Amino acid sequence: MSKTELINNEKSVLFSVKNLRKYFPLKKKSVFQKEQLYVHANESITLDIHRGETFGLVGESGSGKSTFGRTLIQLYDQTSGSTLYYGNTMAEIAPKYVQKVVNNIKADFPKFKADRDKLAELKAEFEETTDATKLHALEEKIMLTSRDLENKYLNLPRIVGGLLTHSDLQEVSKLLNAEYKIQVEIAEANRKIDALETKKTNPKIALKPQSLQKVDSEIAAIEQTISTKEAELAKAQAETEVVREQCRSNEGFEEYESQRDNGIDLSKLEYEEMRRLRADVQIIFQDPYSSLDPRLTVGQIIGEGLVAHGKFKNQYSNEYNQYIQDIMEECGLAPYFIHRYPHQFSGGQRQRIGIARALALRPKFIVCDEAVSALDVSIQSQIINLLQDLKEQFKLTYLFITHDLSVVKYISDRIGVMYLGNIVELADSDTIFSDAKHPYTRALLQAIPRTDVGAQELQILEGDVPSAVHPPEGCRFNTRCKYAHERCFNYEPALQEVSPGHFVACHLMDDPEFKFDDVI
Repeated sequence: MSKTELINNEKSVLFSVKNLRKYFPLKKKSVFQKEQLYVHANESITLDIHRGETFGLVGESGSGKSTFGRTLIQLYDQTSGSTLYYGNTMAEIAPKYVQKVVNNIKADFPKFKADRDKLAELKAEFEETTDATKLHALEEKIMLTSRDLENKYLNLPRIVGGLLTHSDLQEVSKLLNAEYKIQVEIAEANRKIDALETKKTNPKIALKPQSLQKVDSEIAAIEQTISTKEAELAKAQAETEVVREQCRSNEGFEEYESQRDNGIDLSKLEYEEMRRLRADVQIIFQDPYSSLDPRLTVGQIIGEGLVAHGKFKNQYSNEYNQYIQDIMEECGLAPYFIHRYPHQFSGGQRQRIGIARALALRPKFIVCDEAVSALDVSIQSQIINLLQDLKEQFKLTYLFITHDLSVVKYISDRIGVMYLGNIVELADSDTIFSDAKHPYTRALLQAIPRTDVGAQELQILEGDVPSAVHPPEGCRFNTRCKYAHERCFNYEPALQEVSPGHFVACHLMDDPEFKFDDVI
């Protein structure tokens, strides 16, 4: 699949993030302080990450890159917004929030409609108001109402869709419950078959003929159960589809039906449910020294996740040790290192241990959080090449976080530029480096030392990133932008598509006559 096909193919989406916010509360200085202050680490981030791509995230220190990476995989609980994951089906994970939504359709739908109507009224009032003070207050109300709607009810139209327009919502709950219950039962049966097939084909176990026959009998029995359940599911889905067709002419059907989505909302998962997904989503930390437990051997560090997820019943077995050694070799570590401790390795070797630990569970997605920034330049290229090789070998998807633009250009398919918690520009890698539109992105590019641009002088972006506790009004970059004008100080720009696949959050894009007075 080409880069263009990868970006344009909606079915390839692995994560869909909408309006993600992450705030950290600050401790009050005294009991008399009434206002609770927050660090606005991430603010209204909306983006998709596609299967098989490396999505680069770049920005200065303090821009919120690492916070986003950790919030995305729910190491930090997100404050609001939704993070939809498409690497598993809802039936495979069977999150409790799905059952809760289905059971409470009749009670929650009127509340959802009331909140949605309130939001529409506020937006209409905002469009008609000219008073600056009132505009600011309305903007705050819109943000809070929108956040409540996202956090409480948006999974309702995602799961139910156009069936929300049915006159008997209790009947809708009954239909969806029956369908979902069978899907979960089929998923559980398939997991049992996978476990039995693994046991059957594992050369380390070498089952005797009698045991193989017993396993085959178990598999056949489960397959028969699945066949019966699939027939039941087809019947249940047919009944639901008949009702859906009956609703098709109802007012609002198309609107709700367009919001149907089979993604798993990670922000709604309970702790144990998210733990089950940890095998799918892993992280490589920035510091190869502090991220490894000095009291554990390399084998124990790499195998921690395997033991926690029950991949091996006996962590002292030959099979377990062989698996660990195989992963070590894949990551460029000699197998005989398995009983050594972290202090016996160099920085590059330690980072390979961190990569092996993330890879052990065969994840689908890995957050590389400044994975090479603490390493010597000579070692960085080795680790990047290793990550590229592993990506191709195991069909991985990366979120690659860095402040080094030269590194992100080499490894990334698409790049998001982050400033003070916001995505200010998003495009494929070539476009970011050849046709950057946001003043901040251009400033970062002009600060890269070059040897191939003739007499172009190195330009340094002056000033520091403002406080995330009290971010600037309007565009957050206005305190450092030489092109800032009145609108930039009063209104926050939306992330808009200026050309196919190229998104920019800048008021300058609204002026067709505007041209930058410098080159990159």
